[in-house]
Amino acid sequence: MPKADHLTWHHGHVSRDDRNALLGQRGATLWFTGMSGSGKSTVAVALEQHLHQQGRLCYRLDGDNIRHGLCSNLGFSPEDRDENIRRIGEVARLFADAGCITLCSFVSPYRDARDKVRAIHTDADLPFLEIFVDCPIEVLEQRDPKGLYQKARAGEITNMTGLSDEHPFEAPTSPDLHLRTDAFTVEQSVAELIKVLKDNSIV
Repeated sequence: MPKADHLTWHHGHVSRDDRNALLGQRGATLWFTGMSGSGKSTVAVALEQHLHQQGRLCYRLDGDNIRHGLCSNLGFSPEDRDENIRRIGEVARLFADAGCITLCSFVSPYRDARDKVRAIHTDADLPFLEIFVDCPIEVLEQRDPKGLYQKARAGEITNMTGLSDEHPFEAPTSPDLHLRTDAFTVEQSVAELIKVLKDNSIV
């Protein structure tokens, strides 16, 4: 809830339906969650390109990118992780309300934080699709595109998600789509995502 009192939402004269009709699509948020190296950003980048080529308005919010600006004052404590996801969720909701298909790629390890983001979309009657980008830990450590697992194993990183009881990754229990990126190619993953978008009448 806002800390300030006496706040009133100011409605305009252009409705969500007006914006959706202008764009020929429904605004929605696709939330890609999974451990580092699972392929969240890779798949989101490919989907963004595909949607753009199809004439769809979309925008990608990525973990590292967001921490350069909107969340640059946050660290990686559980409290800061929750606030990071809360801020992103509110931004995604605004984008979706504007009619944009918003692709959010974040480790977002805590189930409760992700559920809260879903709830603010549900309350606003906006589509929210949780995409679990899944990959076995041994494959993640082989990929290790940022060298994070190697640094974590060497003790240089102490808060690596999924490698300790103190920093678990809480996998979704009922995601809207479960992508196994050790079994699917990027192209196959994009095809599955397009099917979900069509099934939910977003495109």
